[in-house]
Amino acid sequence: MKTKITIVISLLILISSCQPSIEETVDLSVQNWIHGSENCDDNIDPPIQVVKYNSNTYILRQNKCTNYEAPFMFLFFGENKALLMDTGATKEADIFPLYETVNKIINEWSEKNGEVELIVAHTHKHGDHFAGDGQFKGKPNTSVVGLEVKDVQDFFKIANWPEEVVDYDLGNRMMKIIPIPGHQASSIAVYDTSTKILLTGDTFYPGRLYINDWIAFKMSIERLVKFTDINEVSTILGNHIEMTQTAGVDYPMGSNYQPKEHQLPLSVLTLKELSNALTKLGDTPTKKIHDSFIIYPVD
Repeated sequence: MKTKITIVISLLILISSCQPSIEETVDLSVQNWIHGSENCDDNIDPPIQVVKYNSNTYILRQNKCTNYEAPFMFLFFGENKALLMDTGATKEADIFPLYETVNKIINEWSEKNGEVELIVAHTHKHGDHFAGDGQFKGKPNTSVVGLEVKDVQDFFKIANWPEEVVDYDLGNRMMKIIPIPGHQASSIAVYDTSTKILLTGDTFYPGRLYINDWIAFKMSIERLVKFTDINEVSTILGNHIEMTQTAGVDYPMGSNYQPKEHQLPLSVLTLKELSNALTKLGDTPTKKIHDSFIIYPVD
């Protein structure tokens, strides 16, 4: 009898040891971000805030006192490659040391996990998302993806733009690339199959959703909704925060101080709210204020 009990216990221990551990992640719904200062001369925050979401995922935010856009950037590690999405709003390394910051993270990660190639890509072609590209160009083991639609198509091997969703493997970590033009022609969303995070750039975030091509934007939001219908999404992260904690109220453009910001994450339910609103508005570009975003056509 004792022998049987010992065998059962041993099997249970073995099975338990084979189960993958669930890694703790940062709760982004309560994460505090650096948000500038009333007087930027008095600001003592770092030029870049680094938040370690988990051991293989980092979220960076630019200090609003270096640029009011204060974009977020995202760094994902796979076994062979690291993917940096966006390079911020400032090109000068002495003001905005993005390469130095990212390289430090990569070196520390590589000491434990081995070397990786760095891929620098972009959610879209607007200056506050690629200003820091020059800090990465020509650096060892680093590739910078171009900004035009063809550049994005060629690099990620997207044959049918914008309808095709493609896989991009970082090495045992698959990312899905989803074309979403409308805010800007080469806009993409990125879905991480590991964390289930969906990045939506400036197409969907807590702020003013500037729409350059109304019809393309509507179709892109429909494409995102269909994607979330068949893929589990833990959270949706855009590249800015412009809304306040008061429903429907945004900070003025150019604000260097946002002490009561809306949380960064948005939900699939809020994405569907946007999609339904666009459907109701029809084909006429129309500004409309919602609790967590503002539909904002650009003339």
